[in-house]
Amino acid sequence: MIVSFSVVRYRRLFIPIAFLAMAIHRLPLWLNRKCSFWKLMGCGKNGTFDLQPDWQQWSLMAVWDSEDDFKKFKSDSFIAWWWKSFTFEEWTILSEPLASHGEWDGSDPFKMDEYDKDHKGQVAVLTRATIRFSKLKRFWTHVDPVAQIMTKADGYLHSVGIGEAPFIRQATLSIWESMEKMKAFAYGSKEHADVIRKTRKEDWYSEELFARFKIISSSGKLNGIDPLNKIKENF
Repeated sequence: MIVSFSVVRYRRLFIPIAFLAMAIHRLPLWLNRKCSFWKLMGCGKNGTFDLQPDWQQWSLMAVWDSEDDFKKFKSDSFIAWWWKSFTFEEWTILSEPLASHGEWDGSDPFKMDEYDKDHKGQVAVLTRATIRFSKLKRFWTHVDPVAQIMTKADGYLHSVGIGEAPFIRQATLSIWESMEKMKAFAYGSKEHADVIRKTRKEDWYSEELFARFKIISSSGKLNGIDPLNKIKENF
């Protein structure tokens, strides 16, 4: 299993085309038998759960049978042509699941028979949830303080806020130098631990999924740089 996460940026003039892509791109993805799961999503402005959408930035996450299947998609698919024609930046990371818990639309798309339990390198972490309508105010009140702490945490490299629907169906992909440093933030930060406790006690989510990934490669640029250029030498 290979999981791709791509972020593309459109020029302001092409924002209507970006919205159109969210509808049109569903068909070729649905027809691609080598792609077992996919999500077309918008992006937040500040690299995490965000009330302010970035209308120029959009994302595609997809699960492929193999790396060759993804390469074929990138070389000759309709979506690849669309990106080359209408976007001015595209950044992609390829990864393999290390662990996954929870559900996304009723299933776990990253479930595997065996995971690499001995991985010691960089990790990407996906945190995704459908927020109960009655809990929206509580959720959004707690997002920004935790996000500020995360971006300053030891081992933090980059993050992207993504979502299928504004306010309610939200996710964050964060990237860390190592599993140990990610866990130090996740379990050592009082503020983060407090939010996790509240989500359980107050039942904020109707569905949630938490997954970790081993980064295989990164390519392209986002805002003029490869966000992972600091760790490319370790690939």
